[in-house]
Amino acid sequence: MTNKKIQIATVGGGCFWCTEAIFRELKGVEKVVSGYSGGDAPGKPTYREVCSGLTGHAEVVQITFDANMISYEEILLIFMTTHDPTTMNRQGADRGTQYRSVIYYHDETQKEIAEVVVKEVAKYFDDPVVTEISPLDVFYDAEDYHQDYYRNNTQQGYCNAVITPKLAKFRKLYAEKLK
Repeated sequence: MTNKKIQIATVGGGCFWCTEAIFRELKGVEKVVSGYSGGDAPGKPTYREVCSGLTGHAEVVQITFDANMISYEEILLIFMTTHDPTTMNRQGADRGTQYRSVIYYHDETQKEIAEVVVKEVAKYFDDPVVTEISPLDVFYDAEDYHQDYYRNNTQQGYCNAVITPKLAKFRKLYAEKLK
């Protein structure tokens, strides 16, 4: 067995429930944590505070993965093709700066890869890609009830109407990458 090459990616593509559900299904992904990042409010924010739009934080997921099984570039390609990176501060019916499309890089290599991926993916969209690429400053875990939300609430209305169809499309597109 090969040694693991553990890396972390932090991305936000709208509601973190949707993004978390997708990345939990990928081979090589060891952990996905929903949380908040990118704001400037002091202290650990609450969900209610982030939803107010006043903290500046985005809903994000932090993905711990084995780079020997799935690369950072692949993580970003999947991210960019499983949400709409052309809508400013919005995904579907979710609106506000907390739902922005964002890649928070952890080092200069991740920054360079993110810039290349965003540029390459942009060719396939009619509208300009507005995905923010910024250094990760701090990541705050979201409250416990947000972790693994989809798996724990598949029959909830939002999950049924929004996440289930998104997962079906993702599973078809990336069948070879699923656990």
